[in-house]
Amino acid sequence: MKKQAITITLHVLLSAIALVSAGCNKKAESSAETKPSPSRIIKLDGQSNFRDLGGYQTSDGKTVKWRQVFRSGELPKLSDGDVAKLEELEIRTVINFLTKAEITQRGEDRLPDGTNTVALTMEAGDLGELAAVVLEARTTGDFSAVPPELNPDLHRRLMEEAKQQYAALLREAIAPTNRPLVFHCSHGIHRTGTGAAILLSALGVPWETVRKDYLISNQARAEENTKRLGQLKALHAKNLSIPIEDVDSTNMEAFYLLEGAYIDAALEAAVEKYGSMEAYIRDGLGITDAELNELRQQLLE
Repeated sequence: MKKQAITITLHVLLSAIALVSAGCNKKAESSAETKPSPSRIIKLDGQSNFRDLGGYQTSDGKTVKWRQVFRSGELPKLSDGDVAKLEELEIRTVINFLTKAEITQRGEDRLPDGTNTVALTMEAGDLGELAAVVLEARTTGDFSAVPPELNPDLHRRLMEEAKQQYAALLREAIAPTNRPLVFHCSHGIHRTGTGAAILLSALGVPWETVRKDYLISNQARAEENTKRLGQLKALHAKNLSIPIEDVDSTNMEAFYLLEGAYIDAALEAAVEKYGSMEAYIRDGLGITDAELNELRQQLLE
């Protein structure tokens, strides 16, 4: 009888422990599920389009690591507080796609001391000329030479004429000593957007997600776009000596307000010439299977 009582008591005790353990595990799982993700858009005074490429799901169920690779617009106007934020993020490398003329006009990046800078200037083929055309439009407010169809066409051209720079971007991202890493152009849209699309595709992120990432620029730059479009309209009206309401803003709005079809043109260019984005990365950029596997090991979890 006494032995039976001890057995029952032990059974009850073990059951209680199991219930407590299950409750703790459930609480831990719930806590993990509700744990907020890091902010994708990093708020900076001097650059609205500074974003983390982490957190995206790949086709095989993995996730791009947070706080390893960032995309951005130009960085010359960062405040002291912004520079301190980059220090907190432990940014080690900044890749700059801007042309020499753009840097001369807009200034050098403001970065924490000791940051490694990599110039991957995009001036090959027509890219330098196109950058100059856009720079002139942004200076004068006259976007007559920047029609809406130039936007998808620019992504197409980048896929072919900036292959060397995009291959270098992927290789820079592989090395742990280079990260956390930031890459940028002027607005963080065309050159940077194409680079982000290639990098995410190399990691196995579905194109639908790549497209959504591209369009986040509209959200991140919403306030800046409204302000900038107002300035450009006023400038163009002044130069033409016409009322601001008479300014045709079609071209400038097409340039600043992105559409998914713009970045889709990059994928179309890869498929047309190489058969797929994967083949473009391998055959067009010359990224080996070993490099691609290492990139995924480094940036996925």
